[in-house]
Amino acid sequence: MDDEATIARRRSRGRLADEVYETLLGQLMSLRIEPGARVTIDVLARELGVSQTPIRDALNRMEAEGLVVRVPHAGYRIPPQITRQRFEDMLELRLLLEPAAARRSAERASSKQVAGLRRMLEEMAELEGGSGIVAYGAFGLRDAAFHDLVALSAENEVIREALARLHTHVHLFRLVHDTQVTHLAMAEHEDVLTAIAARDPDAAAYAMRRHILRSGERFRRLFDEAKDADGMAVKA
Repeated sequence: MDDEATIARRRSRGRLADEVYETLLGQLMSLRIEPGARVTIDVLARELGVSQTPIRDALNRMEAEGLVVRVPHAGYRIPPQITRQRFEDMLELRLLLEPAAARRSAERASSKQVAGLRRMLEEMAELEGGSGIVAYGAFGLRDAAFHDLVALSAENEVIREALARLHTHVHLFRLVHDTQVTHLAMAEHEDVLTAIAARDPDAAAYAMRRHILRSGERFRRLFDEAKDADGMAVKA
């Protein structure tokens, strides 16, 4: 059995890894760590003044969330910023898969899974009221988790795996820090959950499709604004 000192060390290590994770998440969401940049454990350890162990723990967690990509024998790399064409392709795929997942979720989700979706929305509501890049990034990750829970409760592992590989929400929330995105997404998620909890497959599929379309419109405007800003910079 572990002694108290060992347990205390593990807890301390976990807290430090959480702090490193939040620091790196903030740097990534604010683009302080640029898309495509290489990230190595020893360099981060020197910059943050901590040992390599919490750095490694934090990066492993970020890899699982699609925030970084492991490069064999070369550390990690920040995924490139999503392109407009990639965005449109992902949107098309989501419109094919996610309404179907929401429909099946309304038919198959257990009471425990519905409660889990509710808890996720409550966590997102708390983050929505927070300020700063870290809170915004954490909201984006829970946004992804909400959609994953819908796919999980639909009991279709193929759909879930396909959506997980896209890491759509991670890419989109890295585009810009926009609190309006979080506010509008919350209401749309609530509509999806209400339909699932009511065991109304048609309403669930409709609510999810409407959410994806509206989300697409919001992020599409961000691409347009970025393009206009680049055009003005070139003229200047």
